[in-house]
Amino acid sequence: MTRMRHSNFLGNLDWMTVCLWFILCVIGWFNIRAAVYDPAHPGLFSLETNYGKQSLYIFTAIIIGFAILIIDQRFFISTTPFFYILVILLLVAVLVIGRNVGGNQAWIPLGSFRLQPSEFGKLATCLLLAYYLNTQTNKTPNLNTLMVGCCIILLPVFLVMLQPDTGSALAFFSLIFVFYREGYVSNSVLIFIALAILLFVLALLIPNQWLLVAGITLLCAAAAYFMRRKRKYILRIIFLYLASAVYILCVDFAYENILQPHQRNRIDIILGKMDDPRGQGYNLNQSKIAIGSGKLFGKGYLQGTQTKYNFVPEQSTDFIFCTIGEEWGFMGSVVLILLYLVLLMRIVHIAERQRTVFARIYAYGVASILFFHFFINIGMTIGIVPVIGIPLPFISYGGSSLWSFTILLFLLLRFDSARKGLSN
Repeated sequence: MTRMRHSNFLGNLDWMTVCLWFILCVIGWFNIRAAVYDPAHPGLFSLETNYGKQSLYIFTAIIIGFAILIIDQRFFISTTPFFYILVILLLVAVLVIGRNVGGNQAWIPLGSFRLQPSEFGKLATCLLLAYYLNTQTNKTPNLNTLMVGCCIILLPVFLVMLQPDTGSALAFFSLIFVFYREGYVSNSVLIFIALAILLFVLALLIPNQWLLVAGITLLCAAAAYFMRRKRKYILRIIFLYLASAVYILCVDFAYENILQPHQRNRIDIILGKMDDPRGQGYNLNQSKIAIGSGKLFGKGYLQGTQTKYNFVPEQSTDFIFCTIGEEWGFMGSVVLILLYLVLLMRIVHIAERQRTVFARIYAYGVASILFFHFFINIGMTIGIVPVIGIPLPFISYGGSSLWSFTILLFLLLRFDSARKGLSN
């Protein structure tokens, strides 16, 4: 009986996702070595180097993943609230005893290792959000449920912003796709968010904000004229106009008083309002040079000059994609992006075949977090989004990020492997 149960478990495990995870980890390991290669310690397993430490993190991640797969999935579900509370306490603790690195007090020192609670915060939030929404399955999606779900997300966001770690905090907002999938957020809300981002950019690009308000006035007036026979649409247009006008006028205040100077500078560089290749724009400029110099097939493994001579900052963590672009070229970059896209599509496929609401919601949370990190990390290295400093999943150096992403993914695999024995 035990052997049969073990065989069924292995048969139900999504081995394609496991293989994709392992391939990405190995790619990350080799490229971390290329990014910070030390001729004095050429071995892949030398613990004197980051790539040696990463080999230990990968080995530990394999053990963690295997442990998750053999533990009953009901244990993880039942302990979700306690895990969330534990992570919240760690996020509070890091503000008191944490070590400040690069202006962010985001790490708790544990000997030679530094634990980053915000990475596990995303995992805990995904779990608790799935846990809570699962309890609302017999109810019609409503505003009260949405508000409670938002509070589950906003609590760790608030604590992470106090560090301050804007990049990690923004990753939590990707969970809006979970609300969208479950029917708590409509297409109109997503369109409204997209319009808000567009107006934010336009308000920064247009020197005189009253010109933008005048343009919105003309558009809304034209829309009202064509919809003049439908009163309900007229009221919506009026509300949209007033909200847009107030929002535009508030952008400048928020931009100057909420964002940090270096964050404003990074946005100005992306929007072309500032050209500072030796100052605030240095990171992005060197990143583009490194990726562009790789051309079609790259310079070859350990042959990257931008990487070898430390022109690219944070080259084993936030800017690891530069090493891939320089040494493996356009083709290597495309292969990596395709691996991520296949992984994301696989996770969505797994999500849709779940028999429990909890597992489905959690799966979409995993997909949202991984997509956000994948898109923003690569996007900031090629200059299409501001530099906010978040790791590339399974690729960037770091124990906390690798373990948290591994747990995030392997919990999903555990729920999926048990789906035949579960029901709503």
